[in-house]
Amino acid sequence: MKVCELSVVERLRAGDESAFEALVERHHGEMLAVARTYVRTRAIAEEVVQDTWLAVLTAIDRFEGRAALKTWIFRILVNTAITRGEREARSTPFSSLESPEYNGTAVEPERFGPGGHWRAEPTDWRTMPEEGLLGRETIDVVRRAVEELPPRQAQVIAMRDIAGFSSDEVSLALGISRGNQRILLHRARSRVRMALERHVDG
Repeated sequence: MKVCELSVVERLRAGDESAFEALVERHHGEMLAVARTYVRTRAIAEEVVQDTWLAVLTAIDRFEGRAALKTWIFRILVNTAITRGEREARSTPFSSLESPEYNGTAVEPERFGPGGHWRAEPTDWRTMPEEGLLGRETIDVVRRAVEELPPRQAQVIAMRDIAGFSSDEVSLALGISRGNQRILLHRARSRVRMALERHVDG
């Protein structure tokens, strides 16, 4: 465990409220994004995050430092979210768990011509003004695109691209193979890119 992380853990164990508040401020947004991929509403995701923080405070004395503190916190989050998601799923029709337009492909087949080449190259976003890519509307497009992904794809992209976990950490937290994690991430990123292309190209 890193020295700075050890200091945070010791402060949490001592009941230091400022250390806890700093930790919440640092991770709350990305925790909410990950939790949102397991449950149907933002309000329930907020409850999952709150339950996670309570569990962290309760279990901090048992934290052994075998993984990074952030990884440990997110494992608690994922377990909490899975439990809540399963409870919700018992009252949700199975057919509603998958996006109706999803057909298992990452990119529409009609975007390719003979030989598998692009009919038209995707937009090169490096040529666009930065404010256009970072605008509120564009961010909302990305958020909606992630929310519309099949659940496991949404979980992987949220953990990799929002929370910043490594592929190994995601595989371990979600109980999937590295290969499966790569496929899910590729499909998720492709579908989010498609949504962005539609937005940017009009």
